Amino acid sequence: MKTEILNVNGMNCAHCEKAVMDAVLALDGVSEAKASAQEKKLTVVFDETKVTLDMVAAAVDEEGFEVV
Repeated sequence: MKTEILNVNGMNCAHCEKAVMDAVLALDGVSEAKASAQEKKLTVVFDETKVTLDMVAAAVDEEGFEVV
């Protein structure tokens, strides 16, 4: 398992955090996701044999937020 912290633009409330976390947790291979609107960060724990950071970023982008 690998842990990465990503910067995410566009989150400003608990609803935003939940949308980002739900989108990332839906990916096969992601075991944990914690979003912070205040810090504009997403911490994700994933199996790098099943999911890539590009896949995580795409899931975040689909929710209307941007990984930078």
